[in-house]
Amino acid sequence: MKETPLSNCEKRFLLRAIEERKRLDGRQCYDYRNIRISFGTDYGCCIVELGKTRVLGQVSCELVPPKPNRATEGILFFNLELSPMASPAFEPGRQSELLVKLNRLLEKCLRNSKCIDTESLCVVAGEKVWQIRVDLHLLNHSGNIIDAASIAAIVALCHFRRPDVSVQGEEVTLYTPEERDPVPLSIHHMPICVSFAFFQQGTYLLVDPSEQEERVMDGLLVIAMNKHREICTIQSSGGIMLLKDQVLMCSKITGVKVAEITELIQKALANDQKVRKEGGKFGFAESIPNQRITAFKIEQAPVNTDDVQEQAEEIIAKASPPSETLANPVLWAPGTAQIGEGVENSWGDFEESEKEEEEVAEEKSPTTEDQTMETGDTSFGTKPKKDETIVLSDSEEEDIIILEPEGAQKNRAETSSKQDIASKKTGSKKKRKSNSQKKH
Repeated sequence: MKETPLSNCEKRFLLRAIEERKRLDGRQCYDYRNIRISFGTDYGCCIVELGKTRVLGQVSCELVPPKPNRATEGILFFNLELSPMASPAFEPGRQSELLVKLNRLLEKCLRNSKCIDTESLCVVAGEKVWQIRVDLHLLNHSGNIIDAASIAAIVALCHFRRPDVSVQGEEVTLYTPEERDPVPLSIHHMPICVSFAFFQQGTYLLVDPSEQEERVMDGLLVIAMNKHREICTIQSSGGIMLLKDQVLMCSKITGVKVAEITELIQKALANDQKVRKEGGKFGFAESIPNQRITAFKIEQAPVNTDDVQEQAEEIIAKASPPSETLANPVLWAPGTAQIGEGVENSWGDFEESEKEEEEVAEEKSPTTEDQTMETGDTSFGTKPKKDETIVLSDSEEEDIIILEPEGAQKNRAETSSKQDIASKKTGSKKKRKSNSQKKH
């Protein structure tokens, strides 16, 4: 486990705040963070949130041979996993000292305290017993892992249901939940761990330390107790010397906190059982609060509608009376109108304007008739000849466009040049004739 060490400035700041009886999250010295319990769709699955520390608990069972020295008792197995998803300080695939210490503490708290009747887990003595496995996964680390893990483990065990079995001779029949209702575990009591952090060699005491407070603490005291004020286990770490009065004070605080947490667990189990019987919605998805952030959210303000009629009458009485003169419409031209005596507000006949626009568009657009118009003796719809001139004319316009093929243009140019030469020759002959006549 590799943690980024705190700087000296951060340590001094935290210790100074603790000396002044202040905590970073605003709690008092003996206050516990808020606990939230939610259940999954399957029995034995739950998530416990202790502030921002989240632990997922899952219970499973299996028929296995018993231990040789305890042939009539079932088997309890606890496994806590610290993944890098919870904190970058946790390394995957390695069992750190913290993980080993937490697993041992859970076994002392839950297995050695005999909170579960292991003899009720026996199916056939010496042959088959139930093995109950409790897997705990740390989803987010924000301090005080052992308290959140112990609550998640006992809640998952109380919520779990094992399949029902029947024994006939040497034959063991296992029934599905559809055939027979699952059977809950026999739990005698609910041990819960409460952690105390000590600072300045036991001078200052905090309940439920956060992650930052755990980094600067000098020692840790964990007390596991049930609601009957029976201490199940107690463990001190850090190498500090505690006085008898300090331990007694911590035990009294533990009794109060355990009673409150036990009541919360029982209420959560009862609510989940009630919802399942009524056929309502349950599971992790239903337990997530529906938090929406909208830009159009407006706070609702109460509106008093008692004196609305009186206020309306006062407004009407104070208002000026309407004018008696009525405006007569004046027709200036067909399709136009004016209302009132102010500035002219006329509107045109849109139907006539649309018709005029359509006529103009039809006149401007070329038609097939205009394209097939020909000069000479060509008839409508017949193809023009090769050397024939195509004339496109428009009756509305004065411009005439003449389209000719390339060969026809050359022939026309040659004929025009020949005509010019011939006209010059005839002009010169006429001059000669006129001159000859004058001589004679």
